[in-house]
Amino acid sequence: MEDFSTCEISDALIKLGSPHGGHLPDIYCVSPPLALSSLPEKGSDVEGIRVEGPAYTVKMVPFHDQVAPKPEIHFVDGVKEDSVVVIDAPLSVKSAVWGGLMSFGARARGAKGVIISGRCRDVLEHREAGLPIFARGTSTLGQRPFTRPSEIEVPLTISSPSLTSVVSTQSEEWPAVTINPGDWIVADLDGVVVISRDQMEAVRELCRKGREVDERCKRDIIAGLGVAESFKKHRGK
Repeated sequence: MEDFSTCEISDALIKLGSPHGGHLPDIYCVSPPLALSSLPEKGSDVEGIRVEGPAYTVKMVPFHDQVAPKPEIHFVDGVKEDSVVVIDAPLSVKSAVWGGLMSFGARARGAKGVIISGRCRDVLEHREAGLPIFARGTSTLGQRPFTRPSEIEVPLTISSPSLTSVVSTQSEEWPAVTINPGDWIVADLDGVVVISRDQMEAVRELCRKGREVDERCKRDIIAGLGVAESFKKHRGK
């Protein structure tokens, strides 16, 4: 997706009719760590953190689930080169589904990064492995006896635990995001988005146009024209 930010991509997806702009809410960069007290320095590794590639999907289930299938191989051993590992854990689980040794394994297989709808642990080991990790949070607890992998390379439907119980004024829940194996994942300092393969070219074109408009707005705003007037001039509103 060239160098388009997750914000630019979400804007494009909204214009294409997506109800959620491809955004996976409440998933943030855990490793490398982001300082909460200050902005990252320009040009630093943290400032430039970006992960993108096709999704390699993993579905987790409660550990004692006897009905859900079990994968034939360890899910880390199945990671594809240049992919982004995407893991969906049960919403209520407070334990980690990804640890340090898994990062070393995924890195050895050429993974670009890991996106977790859930928690990770062993943060220092992720940093040592040099693998970017985006997650809802951390935990001191491992998988057992809380969760286990069930399926790999299957569609995932990811909801946000902080949003599923919050009802909007239209009495509708925030829409869940479906991720299919091979869908394109982009993650940066602003968050994580997913793009279906059949929309990628349309998203690129809208991102290019949107960036041109925003650049014109920025020049006029810096020159003192004002936000409202700049938006009216270049965005027509």
